[in-house]
Amino acid sequence: MKFPYRFITVEGCIGAGKTSLSTRLAADFNGKLLLEQFEENDFLPKFYKNPERYAFPLELSFLAARFRQFKDNVLNTDIFFDFLISDYIFPKSLIFSRKTLQDDEYRLYKNLFQIIDSNLPRPDIILYLHLPPEKLKENIIKRGRGYEQEISLEYLDNIQKSYFEYFHEQPSLRVVVVDTSNLDFVANEEHFQFLASLLMKEYKPGINVVPPFSEL
Repeated sequence: MKFPYRFITVEGCIGAGKTSLSTRLAADFNGKLLLEQFEENDFLPKFYKNPERYAFPLELSFLAARFRQFKDNVLNTDIFFDFLISDYIFPKSLIFSRKTLQDDEYRLYKNLFQIIDSNLPRPDIILYLHLPPEKLKENIIKRGRGYEQEISLEYLDNIQKSYFEYFHEQPSLRVVVVDTSNLDFVANEEHFQFLASLLMKEYKPGINVVPPFSEL
């Protein structure tokens, strides 16, 4: 069984489970896995302690790192895999920066982003894992990364809103939104298979909202 998409992205706010799901999908369905290398970013712990000072260098460093990853992995096809799956979209840089930067910084950043972004492909489908900020915070605490523990509910809510602002601005994107509040796709095989089955379907461009698992 193969997905009808060659380039799949699993997205969601911080703590949504993007990496866990992407890793399992790649392993089970012969996908080439592209994971964001955020843990190597020295600015990230500094940003969570002092956002105003470190937001701009943080976003610039992420932009450079993500471009390097995409250039090395997305632009080069690999015949040994059936598809490519990533746990972030390249415009994530823009999605976060519109909430973390000052207006003048954002205008400059957006100009730089658009120059780079114009040369990169879009995913065929984005599976967006939606969770309320309170649940995201629970997951963040559970995974225990020290520098993430100061993330506020307000920040998580703002980032999640920024994702949907971006999706609405890009009607050509094929986005599938699923509420995972009652899903444990790491420990529950039925829940994992439910999410995998969503990627077997054809969708129109735009935001496609999936009914909760309990209603199917």
